[in-house]
Order: sequence, then structure tokens, then C-alpha cells
Amino acid sequence: MTKPVSIFRNVPLAPPDPIFHLTANYKADPFPDKIDLGIGAYRDEAGKPWILPVVQKAEALVVGDPQLDHEYLPILGLKAFRDASVRVILGADSPAVAEGRAVGAQSISGTGALRIGAEFLRRFRDAATTVYISNPTWGNHRAIFEDAGFAVQTYPYWDAAARGLDIDGLLAALRAAPQQSIIVLHACAHNPTGVDPTAAQWRQIAEVCRERAHFPFFDCAYQGFASGSLDRDAAAVRAFVADGFELFVAQSYSKNFGLYGERVGCLTVVAHEPAVAQHIESQLAKITRAMISNPPSHGARIVSRVITDAGLMAQWQRELETMAGRIRAMRQALFTHLQQLGTPGTWQHIVDQIGMFSYTGLSPAQCQTLIDQHHVYLSSNGRISMAGLNEGNVERFARAVDQVVRQS
Repeated sequence: MTKPVSIFRNVPLAPPDPIFHLTANYKADPFPDKIDLGIGAYRDEAGKPWILPVVQKAEALVVGDPQLDHEYLPILGLKAFRDASVRVILGADSPAVAEGRAVGAQSISGTGALRIGAEFLRRFRDAATTVYISNPTWGNHRAIFEDAGFAVQTYPYWDAAARGLDIDGLLAALRAAPQQSIIVLHACAHNPTGVDPTAAQWRQIAEVCRERAHFPFFDCAYQGFASGSLDRDAAAVRAFVADGFELFVAQSYSKNFGLYGERVGCLTVVAHEPAVAQHIESQLAKITRAMISNPPSHGARIVSRVITDAGLMAQWQRELETMAGRIRAMRQALFTHLQQLGTPGTWQHIVDQIGMFSYTGLSPAQCQTLIDQHHVYLSSNGRISMAGLNEGNVERFARAVDQVVRQS
């Protein structure tokens, strides 16, 4: 009997995701003192995942609730969670909230928020609209918007020579972009560089967006986790809202709650009028219904318990500062060790950057040497997760960097 030929025989093999492939290689490495600086997940001083005590407390309340059931959530998700998420990012005293022109849709973490927002914009913006993402940016931004049908371009962000923000290149690109383009902006703790605009630079960005009638789409994956302050990390978004922009914000609770696997997120929408916000909300429900039908409940219930309770909210903010503070301490420790070693180059950017990641400036070849010779796993673009460092391995990592830099 002739073996049938698959109708999918011409499907090419997709390359593995670089970050998760890196993690798989790390796990397969038997070397006892290996270091994982690849995936963006918080680790405590012992190098272990940290379940936030406030999450444990809230989860116990959820599971112990006699009214708990496992019925479907509404299409747009848990109402208390959505409303509280909007207040978390915009501020409880936001005029947009008070005036009823800000709404939220629960999503499959920040990625899902970006995707349903992208789908809405594809349906209700001009088909020729271009999406602009930063260069470099989080690896999934391009894929999300291209999958939604958009042409994607980049605007300069990283100044390799200065190891900081290329504000002039950024502003020039936004001025040159077609009017009414969609501009994807990192609300805080830019991934992968860890470099954020100053307040004055954010005002410049807003001015150009207003001049060119661009639509801001913020990606906020690290609110509170970056600086330890929810308000400080939301400052850029709130400034744009105060300036009168209509905008979207993709919120993730993976990092700031340590709920990576629960996939809890929210798409916050700010419109000029309450009626417009309600119409957008209705369309987001239609999109969500077609994509996933209903969002999952458990993680949203945990987050909702915390962000709707003053006492739990205060505890969460203390724990955010604990995580942010440990990462700041690792930045300082790494910088100090490199200084003591006299490692060639400039390393001030390590302590100037913010959030989980540091864009070290190491070349792809140097990164590969760190993997091959020192069992230090990091992205080929030189990005490291600061959360992977601790008092037990930071000096070894600094010595490995010093050796690799001197060999180059």
C-alpha cells in the first residue's frame, strides 16, 4: 500500500523561541555552578521562584470562599478585577476614571492585551496604518502586530555608543512617521534595554505624538516591579492621559505578582467620551469571544482580592519594593565588582538602567563565549535578567564578563 502524502508536507519547521530555547539549554547543562540570566522571571536570593506572601494570603481567601464556583467568567472577565486594574494604572483620582471614559478588558496577560488591542485597531483604523515599535524591543511585539495584519516599522531607541536612550533618533523617527501611526511605548523598565525616558523626554515624545496625531499603545509589564512604586512606574501613562490622549495600555500581572503561569492581564482603554469607551468595550468583547471565548478566573480572582483591599494592597506594595530593591542591589554589586576588576569599558549604565533587565553592551560573540566557557546563559543581544544574580553568583559572573571582555 502506498503511504499517503501529508497535505502539510510543505510546512516549514519553525525556529524555536530564542528565550525558551535558551532556558531549555540551561536546564540541560549539568554544570553545578551554571547561571541563568535569560528568562525574565524574578528569583530570590537563593535563586528560587518567590511566591509573594500576599499572593498566598489572597489565594487562601479565594479558595476558602464558600461562594466559589468554576462557572464561566463574563466575556470581558471579572468586573471587579477590570475596574480595579484601570484604577491601578491610571490612578484612583484619574479624571478619565471619574468621567467613565476608561474601561478595561481582562486578557491572557500582557501578551493577550496587546493582541486583542491590535485586533481592534486593525478593524477600526485605516488598513494602511503602520505600527512603530522600538529598536530594540521585546521580541514578541513585531509578531503580535504583524499577526494582526499591520506593517511594522521601528524607531531608534538604544544609543550603543552612549549606552543610553537615543532621544534625538526616536523623536526624528516619530516626526517622519505617517500621521496617525500607532506607536508602541514601554510604560517603564524598557525591555530589553532597561533605559526609560526622563519626564522631560516623555513630554517631548507626547508633543510629537500630538503633532502627528499618533495613537499611543503602552505596554506595561512591570508596574511597581521596576521602581518599587506603582505610581512612579505609571507616570508616563498618566501624563499622556492628562495631556488628553486617547490610548491603550496592555497590563501584565506576571512580574509584579509573580503569577507567570496564571496569565493575568488587562487591556485598559482611555477614550475622549464615555459612549466611545463603551462602544470600544463592546467590540473588545466581540473579539475576545472569537479568540478565547472567556478568560480564566483563578489568577484574576487572586489579583482582584489584593487590588480591591486596602490592607492587601499595602502589603503588595511593600513586597514590590522588596523585589525592586533586591534587583537594585544586584545592579550595584555587579557594577562594583566590574569596577574593582578594572574591566575595560564603561559600566555605569548597569546602575543607571531600571527594572529586571540590563542591556550590557556585550556582543553576540562575547555572549556565546559566556555560555560555552562559563556556563552563563544570556540572550545573544547582551540582555541579562538581573533577577538571576544573587550574592552567591554575582562575583563569578563579573569575573566571567571581565575575562570575556579582555579576550575580545
